[in-house]
Amino acid sequence: MQPAVKPNMTENHAALKGIDWRQQDWRRELQNNITTVDALKTYLPLSEKEEADLRRVTDIHPMNIPRYYLSLVDAEDPDDPIRRLCVPDAAELVVAGAMGETTADPYGDDKHDKGNGLLHKYSYTALVVTSEYCAMYCRHCFRKRMVGLSNELTVKNFQKAAAYVAEHPEITNVILSGGDPFMLPTKVLEKMLAALVDIPHVNHVRIGSRVPVSYPLRLFDDDLMAVLRDFNDRKTLFVPTHFNHAREITSEAREAVHRLRLCGITVNNQAVLLRGVNDSEEALVDLMNGLLRIGVNPYYLYQCMPVARVRHHFQVPLKKGITIVDRARRYFDGYAKRFKYIIGHDIGKLEICGQIDGKVILKQLHARGGHDEEVSRLLVRELTDTGGWLDDLPEASL
Repeated sequence: MQPAVKPNMTENHAALKGIDWRQQDWRRELQNNITTVDALKTYLPLSEKEEADLRRVTDIHPMNIPRYYLSLVDAEDPDDPIRRLCVPDAAELVVAGAMGETTADPYGDDKHDKGNGLLHKYSYTALVVTSEYCAMYCRHCFRKRMVGLSNELTVKNFQKAAAYVAEHPEITNVILSGGDPFMLPTKVLEKMLAALVDIPHVNHVRIGSRVPVSYPLRLFDDDLMAVLRDFNDRKTLFVPTHFNHAREITSEAREAVHRLRLCGITVNNQAVLLRGVNDSEEALVDLMNGLLRIGVNPYYLYQCMPVARVRHHFQVPLKKGITIVDRARRYFDGYAKRFKYIIGHDIGKLEICGQIDGKVILKQLHARGGHDEEVSRLLVRELTDTGGWLDDLPEASL
């Protein structure tokens, strides 16, 4: 049974929809983020059990929800997909179950840490974890063990990270990641970009950010836009972002993306297939078509990683996921079809090409340094009803 909705709670949540987010100071508005269960109760109805569970969850993984993103939640729907993305859930307490084992580091960050926040997994790519802070702590985050918590993987001295890049001519691109790089002060981000702009073998830089989705206010900052425009004039800049549901494509998000595009920046989207969020052909069709309307390229659709306190809440079995994606593709034009359904595995990125006779065909797109022979290889696995990750599926042959 759902708790009764108190009038002031309803009024508080409704009032969020009347705020002109374009006029808010992005730094000051962060102070209004919902970070406690008591604060959340003033906007959304919580049963006694849910409240108790949320307190247990937030003791392990912090909550951080901007008022802007909270305004997108349907307060009367406990299964609202937007709510699932931002509000903690008791399912995050589950660490073992039918979906299989979980891990804290599914992508192998620890193995490829070169210090100063720099991860060098693929020979041609360097990823720098610039910050542990995001405008919002997404409940499905695969770096859940890091975001919002003090850790040793974030950048300590960006100049040393840049020096590493300069000393490795095989590195052709750099990803600024986190946390969220756009949540750094503009001057700090400007210095980071300046350290990369004159490295001749770096062809382009990517800034991975969910800010266009969760906190578009940040991109209404003209000083930030000037920094990005100036850098992009000298070296190509991409922004991979992370829309998961069509309802995240608001007028504010559209404007934020438009401002990036006015700087000459290409914006690509890397969604994750998530149970209860976008695990239907209708949801994927609405998402991919909605992205194209605002000039964002559908790029990747990730299989949810087997992250501890994420997998049993969000992961969709591969057998079901492949069917959903294949059915959705029937309704896409050429540009919407371009995205790849991906497993971001420790061994490298694997494209999920499709299924035949109960088997899944995968093609490896990237491989760890020193494993060049694995690039472009095909893998065949037997699909099972519950297997959600490569390691869950028995090897097979065609």
